[in-house]
Order: sequence, then C-alpha cells, then structure tokens
Amino acid sequence: MTRIVVSQPMFFPWSGIFDQVRLADIFVHYDDVALPQGRSFMSRVQIKTHAGSDWLTAPIMRDAKLIAGVALDNSQRWRAKHINTLRHVYAEAPFAKDMMALVEDIYSANHTLLADLNIAAIEGVAARLGLAPKFLRSSSMDVGSSSTQKLIEICTRLGGKTYITGHGARNYLDHELFEKNGIAVEYMSYALAPYPQLHGPFTPYVSMLDPLANLGGGAREILTSKTVSWREFTHD
Repeated sequence: MTRIVVSQPMFFPWSGIFDQVRLADIFVHYDDVALPQGRSFMSRVQIKTHAGSDWLTAPIMRDAKLIAGVALDNSQRWRAKHINTLRHVYAEAPFAKDMMALVEDIYSANHTLLADLNIAAIEGVAARLGLAPKFLRSSSMDVGSSSTQKLIEICTRLGGKTYITGHGARNYLDHELFEKNGIAVEYMSYALAPYPQLHGPFTPYVSMLDPLANLGGGAREILTSKTVSWREFTHD
C-alpha cells in the first residue's frame, strides 16, 4: 500500500515533518501552490535560545505567485547571521559540530530560490537521519487541478493508496472524495517524544536542528508518531 505525503517545503522544519518523511513511501514537495500570506513556516522556524524561543528567518521577495518561484533576499547577510546564532545557541550541545556542518553545507550552495533551499534542507536532514523515501516536486508533475482534486491526482499518478497528512488539512480536505478514488486518508498522531534539550523546559515545536544538535544520529529515535484514520481524527 503505497503511502504518499504531500507537504509544502518548510524551512528547517520541526520533527513532525520528519515523522511524515519516515512514514512516506513517496514524499512530494508541494511547491506549485501559492505562498501562504503573512508569516509562515515556509521561511522561518523556531529555535530555543538562552533567552527563550526565537525565530530563524530567511528573508524573501514576495513578487512570485507560487512557492517554486519565491526568491530569497540574498542582499542581506542572513546566512552568516543564522550560523552565528546557531553556534552560540548550541555551543554546549553534544552534537553541535555535526549539526553545524550540515547547515553550513546546505547554505554553501547559495540557493537563490526559497523552495530550493527548503527542499535541500529537508532532504539533507532526512539523509542524516537515514530516511529515504522517494522525493518528488509537485511542480515536476504538471497537475493542473487544485485543492483536494489536485492531491488526489498526485496520489493516483504515483499509485498511492494511502494519503498521510498533518492536522491543518482537516479544515479543507474532502475525505469522501479521496475514498471514492480508492485512497485512504490518515492524519498524523504526533507522539511529541521528549528528549534532553538545552535552555529550559522541553518543547517539541522547534526545528529538527535541535534534536540533531542534542542527540546526533539518535535523533531518529524520537520519530515515533503513528497515524489514525480521518474518521477517528475528525470524530475527536
């Protein structure tokens, strides 16, 4: 039963995205849809600091309609700022050196587009965790429909029998239409497994860079989330 995940490419996202990567046979970067309005996880992510939660933000230009065309504002020295911040914040983390090497390698490519950066980061972190689904971009599939129908067509083309999604889809997904097309819909049931963390009380809602810095290769062990059927999820 081929399991499909379709997710907008977020910026160094939290562990929940990598639980989805772990569960997917095929992970589709959903990059031919509109960039969300306002601040979003497409260009920023939370980290823990000595002074509490803070944001790493990649500055972007907002003159493109689709995520795939959004340019990074490389007139700013944001990469150097991020690296300095991460070095300072994780100076005492046991695997900080390995985490920083990964970030510096991704940043050294000097991507000009946000989607290219985010996809490189997601796939780079996944490789470090030993996760290896087939990765694709929706922009390479030339699917002309939209909303639920677009997702169904992506799944159908890829032979998907199970569509796995995060909680936000609850508000717009047509679950019955998936089923009419022979595709089961399952929602993430996040385990939010605690692990040793710097800087105060534990929070799972930070970049996956945090468990990488604190656990190294052992960060994969916190990825224990399962899925539930859409009926069970929406009933709750």
